[in-house]
Amino acid sequence: MTVIGSNRKWYSRSILVWTLSIFIISCSDKDDPAPPHVKGDLVEANYAGDNLATNLKIFIQFSGRDIDTDLFLYDVDIYRVVYKTSYKVDVIGASGLILLPRTPTPVPMISYQHGTIVEYAEAPSRQPVSSEQMVSYAALASMGFITVVPDYIGFGESQHIFHPYYVEEPTANAVLDMLMAARVLAETKQVSFNKKLFLAGYSQGGYATLAAHKAIEDNPSQDFELIASFPGAGGYDIKAMQEYFFGLQTYPDPYYLAYVGMSYQTYYEEEVLTPFFKAPYASKIPLLFNGTKSPAEIDGQLTLDVKDLVTDEILMDIDTDSKFQFLREKFQENSLVDWVPVAPVFMYHGDADITVPVQNSQTTYDRLITNGASPENLQLIALPGKDHNTAISPYIEDVVKKLDSLNP
Repeated sequence: MTVIGSNRKWYSRSILVWTLSIFIISCSDKDDPAPPHVKGDLVEANYAGDNLATNLKIFIQFSGRDIDTDLFLYDVDIYRVVYKTSYKVDVIGASGLILLPRTPTPVPMISYQHGTIVEYAEAPSRQPVSSEQMVSYAALASMGFITVVPDYIGFGESQHIFHPYYVEEPTANAVLDMLMAARVLAETKQVSFNKKLFLAGYSQGGYATLAAHKAIEDNPSQDFELIASFPGAGGYDIKAMQEYFFGLQTYPDPYYLAYVGMSYQTYYEEEVLTPFFKAPYASKIPLLFNGTKSPAEIDGQLTLDVKDLVTDEILMDIDTDSKFQFLREKFQENSLVDWVPVAPVFMYHGDADITVPVQNSQTTYDRLITNGASPENLQLIALPGKDHNTAISPYIEDVVKKLDSLNP
């Protein structure tokens, strides 16, 4: 099993021991400066409310999901938190939710990575306590997990930064640094953490889950013990996703493609939109991703016809023309196919998914097995007849069962 560490640096206060007397006098009534924040620091935690186990049982009963309500044991306290993470060379503030079960028994931690959002109001930390999303997160905590839900960079506290959509490093950093902050909050609130860690997430959250798993195993230490991850329906092989898009005549959700283009242009500070998208879409896209428009509103300003959306040149020559080398390299660099997972990975995908095709999970699985991953620890679980939306419920149901079996 694999462990990760906080790399926390604590700085002692500076004390002047020798200087001019006038400088000593001028500074004598001032407090010493606070230590600088570093990655993983918990900056603030605001209590948002609670959710009782009895209410969670009722919610699950009426949800229609095949989940044993006897699993929900503990009342839950909910915190909206700000913590420090890294974005490029800077340490920035990011946000999310931490939900703590009320129990004196040492408990594990689970980080749940949410799917694609484009509206600032959809960030997990912005949801009311009574919302379906918040109740679902609380249900995980009620099972006896310190539950961590990152907003990701670009939402909540960091919404002034454009979200690095499907960029591996800042995605993984946002997750790992929040785990460190959650450990601190749990200790502060006298919730005992037993170091066992699980990761889960669906769609973009599946990608974020696998990126975090990879980062954990790339930088092992002793603060967390990774037991298993449960990525669902993510576009793990980004180059293969591009090839899938380019092979279609129409695609029902073109905002996904525009989102990646806008993300890569912003994060890498290279012009991507103009060579990638035809007019007028290349100039419209930056105005569409302003944090206030829904996916449907963005799709309504684009076109479902791939040949009308994407330039003829990139459609024909992306794999051969040197002017597209940057994009080819970044798609490959951010694909999660060139590593060997050690801790168990349970990959899920609906076999009728056309939003993110099941072939992407199959390709990723095959690459990881070829790289040396153990078939016993890496499983691809197909969800028969399920598309990108209808696969969510069976994904959640099976993850809950596996969490229960792996955490006796």
